[in-house]
Amino acid sequence: MTKDYSFETRTVHADEGYKNEVGALRTPIYQSSTFVFDDAAQGAKRFAGEEDGCIYTRLGNPTQSDLEKQMANLDGGEAAIATASGMAAISGVILGILEAGDHLVASDTLYGCTHAFLSEMITKWGIEVTFVDMSDLDNVKEAVQENTKAIYTETPSNPTLSLVDIEGVSEISDEHDLMTIVDNTFMSPYLQHPLELGADIVVYSATKSISGHGDTVAGIIVGPEELLAEWRMTTIKDIGGIIAPFNAFLLLRGLKTLAVRMDRICENAMKVAEFLADHPKVEEVHYPGLESHPQHELAKKQMDDFGGLMAFELKGGYEAGEQLMDTVELCTLAVSLGDVDTLIQHPASMTHSPVPEKERLEAGITNGLVRLSIGIESADDLIADLDQALNKL
Repeated sequence: MTKDYSFETRTVHADEGYKNEVGALRTPIYQSSTFVFDDAAQGAKRFAGEEDGCIYTRLGNPTQSDLEKQMANLDGGEAAIATASGMAAISGVILGILEAGDHLVASDTLYGCTHAFLSEMITKWGIEVTFVDMSDLDNVKEAVQENTKAIYTETPSNPTLSLVDIEGVSEISDEHDLMTIVDNTFMSPYLQHPLELGADIVVYSATKSISGHGDTVAGIIVGPEELLAEWRMTTIKDIGGIIAPFNAFLLLRGLKTLAVRMDRICENAMKVAEFLADHPKVEEVHYPGLESHPQHELAKKQMDDFGGLMAFELKGGYEAGEQLMDTVELCTLAVSLGDVDTLIQHPASMTHSPVPEKERLEAGITNGLVRLSIGIESADDLIADLDQALNKL
C-alpha cells in the first residue's frame, strides 16, 4: 500500500491480507512446516533464489510474509523479518553484523537480556563491547575504535526512561561508516521513527505494543532489503529463532489497533504522570512527557507522543516498593509493557534483583523505583488505585 496514506489507515490496510487465493478478509494462518513444489525445476529455482515462493517455514511462511510487509511499510523500511522473540531479533542482528575481532558501542542502560547477551555471550566469540552513557554524544564519539562496526541503543531506556538522540548517534555512525541499530520497542513505529532519523536497523520486542494484548512473544527486524535477505537465509535460518504462523497472525491482528491503543495509552500516561509528580509519597517521576524530565525537549523533537511507560521513585525505598506491589488493586503486578492492561513492577526486588546493588544503583535503578506501563483503562480509575495504594505506605 502507498505510504502516502496516513499511519492510521495503513495499520488497517497495509497487509492487504484479502489478496489470497480464497479472498479471506484476514491473512490466513498457514500452519504448515513445508511447501510443495510443482516440479524439480521449481524447487531448484526457489533454493537458488531465482523464483519467489515458499520452501520451508523456517525460511518463511505466507502469514509471516504479510506481517513483514506491513511492518516494513509502517516503519518506512525496505524489508522486515519476524522472529520468535525480541531477543531472537536482537541477537540475529548483532550476529549478522559482527564477527570475531569486531567492536560494538552500546548504551549502558539496556533491557537486561540485551545487556547480558552483549556483555556475556558475544564476548565469548571474540567480539568486544564498550558500554557508554549515550545521553552524552561525546561519550559515543570517544568510544568508537578502528574495529567498531556498529552502535546499538534503545530509547527510551529500560527502566529509567533516559533518552538517546537517534539523529545525533546516526550522524556519528555515518562519519565512521558504521551501522546504527535502535531498539524501538517502547515507542512502537507509531510514536517514533528511527529510520527517518538516520538509523539503519530497527528492532522490536513485538511482544509489547505491536501485539498489545499480552498473548504472544515475538520480535521484528526492519532494515535494508538486501541485508535482511542475506540474514534470512543465513543467520536467522541457522540460529532458528523463527516466528510461528499463529503468532504472526496475532501480530497482524494487534497492528490493526496499534494507533488507537497508543493514543489512549499516551493520554492516560500523561494524566497518571502528572498525578504521581504531585503526590507526597513520590520522590520523582521519570516520564519524557513531563517538563521536569531532563530530556523533555529531545522527546518533543524525536517522538510523536511520549508513550505509556514511566518510572517513579518512592520516598520509602525498597520496603515501600514491595508494599506498593501488594496494595494496588487495579494495576496488574506483572513484567512486560505495552499491553492494554496497566502493568506494575518493582525492579529492585524483581527484574533487576540479580544485578549487584552497586551496579544497579549506578544505572539509576534505585531501591524505591517502580516501573509502570499504562494501559487503556480509565485514567481516573488508575489514579484512584495508585492513590489508595500510595496512601497506605
